[in-house]
Amino acid sequence: MEKSKITFALYFGNRGFFPGEVIADARKEMIEAVTANGFDYICMDESLTGYGAVETRKEGQQYAVFLEENKGKFDGIILCMPNFSDENGAAEAFKNVNVPILVQAYPEKIGKMDFSQRRDALCGKFAMCNVLRQCKVKFTLTSKMAVHPLAPEFTRDLQKFGAVCRIVRGMKNFNIGAIGARTTAFKTVRTDEVALQNAHINLETIDLAYVFDLMNNADSKLLCDKKEYYSQITSFADYPDEKLENIARLGVAIDKLIEEYDLKAIAVRCWDEFVTQYKIAPCLVLSDLNERGIPAACELDVNNAIMMYALCLASDKPVMLLDVNNNYGDDPCKNIMFHCSAVPASFFDGKTSVSEHLMFKKSYGEGTGVGIVNGKIKTGKVTVGSIKTENGIVHGFATCGKLTDDEFDKEFFGCGVVYENPNLEDIFKFMCENGYKHHVAIAQGEYADSVGEALGKYLDYKIDLL
Repeated sequence: MEKSKITFALYFGNRGFFPGEVIADARKEMIEAVTANGFDYICMDESLTGYGAVETRKEGQQYAVFLEENKGKFDGIILCMPNFSDENGAAEAFKNVNVPILVQAYPEKIGKMDFSQRRDALCGKFAMCNVLRQCKVKFTLTSKMAVHPLAPEFTRDLQKFGAVCRIVRGMKNFNIGAIGARTTAFKTVRTDEVALQNAHINLETIDLAYVFDLMNNADSKLLCDKKEYYSQITSFADYPDEKLENIARLGVAIDKLIEEYDLKAIAVRCWDEFVTQYKIAPCLVLSDLNERGIPAACELDVNNAIMMYALCLASDKPVMLLDVNNNYGDDPCKNIMFHCSAVPASFFDGKTSVSEHLMFKKSYGEGTGVGIVNGKIKTGKVTVGSIKTENGIVHGFATCGKLTDDEFDKEFFGCGVVYENPNLEDIFKFMCENGYKHHVAIAQGEYADSVGEALGKYLDYKIDLL
């Protein structure tokens, strides 16, 4: 995956009759907090105003010029309030801002609240947020109303806000590819292209006839390299070389489509043409794309490819798509997640192996569906989410939970893992009552709050956190 640092523009508020020297300290402490947590920053030159802070409309206008001059060089803004801070200056500074803003206020210290030392930043935060709302400027709050930049709570705030900024930066405008038509029987994966376009998501539809043409005419050098690469990342056992070659042809073709259409995510009609025409399943190709940070959904699930992309941006790691497939005995808090599978390599313990799709074997004969990826899925905390389009609007939900080592039948086909969430039955009812499909996107780590904040507040999706 190509990773790039998030950069914050740092803004320091001030109000003249409060102690100004705290601004200098705040500047040092905020820079320390940001860099210690792996982020970059830009600051207005402190020589332009008192301590480089904003306490008047004119200084707010200066800060607006600073932002305009650095447009494209920052992904979010941290509005730091060392004291009450002037809200009029902030209103001027953020008139034309279209990136997330984190509002932070310094805490008071008991014993240092005389007139020469008190900050009143907590009170000022109410005023600041009120004015920002009046001006229709969107902002994010810290978990604690008043928090020091070097406190552990603010570290968590920064990580969450960084994820928000990655999502917003990546999803303001992007292209997603629908490779093949929706399988007629899979009405559950319908999507509304106009709703997606209203959310600044451009869907490129690509006919399988074009894909087959690209496969049949794959460049020999690219094909050779792709075969060698796939052989290194997984085990093909004793399957004929023809299987590896056809899978590699598909990999070369999809790479070309991604480059040609500048696709950030894809959804593929994965059956039954690849089975009948090339005697392969495309799972390995999708697994590898997911590992490379290009979310790839099967069964032409465009909507959940979008959620996969959001989770990929939030976590800055590969993601996977699984079915909410089976109950787990009588346990209301657990179920079995499954797919055949296109799970990325980093989600497995150890090296994977390629085998045959048993459903295709049953329907089309032995050797017709080689290409599914097998392995043991890692356990731990995860974020689970899904997207749908309805009535011209993009909706979604996100929740957290964990993957466990709970065992089930050894003969279970494909890749399965137990998911645990204390509110699982309520989540299932929510999915059924609100028209969500059985697919869910899954990321390692807990990012539901960031997904909700980014998609719901800054990108205007309708998002539920469960």
